[in-house]
Amino acid sequence: MMLRERARRVTLPPVQENIDKLEKVIKDGNCYGAQQMYKSISARYISAQRFSEAMDLLHSGACLQLKNNQVTCGSELAVMFVEALVKAKVPYDDGNLGEEDDVHQLAEALAAAKTRVECCSSFLRAAIRWSAEFGPHRSGSPQLHVMLAEYLYTESPELDMAKITLHFVRGDDPKKFASTLVSFMGKCYPGEDDLAIARAVLMYLSMGNMRDANFLLSEVKQQVEAKKLEFPQSDLIHFISYLLQTLQRDAYPLFSMLRSGYKPSIDREPAFNEWLDDIGEVFYGVQRRNPLQGMFGEMFKIM
Repeated sequence: MMLRERARRVTLPPVQENIDKLEKVIKDGNCYGAQQMYKSISARYISAQRFSEAMDLLHSGACLQLKNNQVTCGSELAVMFVEALVKAKVPYDDGNLGEEDDVHQLAEALAAAKTRVECCSSFLRAAIRWSAEFGPHRSGSPQLHVMLAEYLYTESPELDMAKITLHFVRGDDPKKFASTLVSFMGKCYPGEDDLAIARAVLMYLSMGNMRDANFLLSEVKQQVEAKKLEFPQSDLIHFISYLLQTLQRDAYPLFSMLRSGYKPSIDREPAFNEWLDDIGEVFYGVQRRNPLQGMFGEMFKIM
């Protein structure tokens, strides 16, 4: 078996030969035929554990297919590229996700296509799962979360601010998140603006991230004022403001009173009570009734 395996490796040519050959197939207009060849040839390199060459082939193929407006084919190869990263156990490093990075280039190419939202989001979700498994962030790369949040906001035909918010709070750019919220406030239905702000603050707090929760609320207020818009002054916003002040103190009874006093506002969105349970556990050590519940599990349901 060892001899057969070695023979199989020897028969595989340098990957650049296949890259050049398949580029010609695409230029001749046979994108579908090239797609099948990309998949089968990359599988051979992976089987021979020549992961780097497999990834070079898949990266080249994804970019070429996308350049030729073959978005479904390109996104399929892009996801296969991430699967190869996982098989090769390539570690994720925040410092490597620059403009020259393969993952970043694929994300940009998919975003530029803009014809099928699910294609780009599927790739970014796969990349986030890879970064969670082989990187330092349990929830995945903050940069990739921001990229996905931005893409979903700008390209989705129907905005799902809960999903967009989930990725932004797992990200590392609360200022960009604040700008997105202000943009959303300018075009949402009445009564959705305060829900969006409260959802963002509560998600941050459920993760124990008091710094970004405070920053976000302050930044949204500043940007709204600069654009001469109206900042919502609902009971829900008052609750969020009081909550942020309360959590800076060892004042669990006051936390409970706030939840009780503002219950009608909190009940406007079912998830708010669950996140407040998380917050009670994070900041005051109060055990949840159901330990299997919580935002971290919900994140992967959405993803």
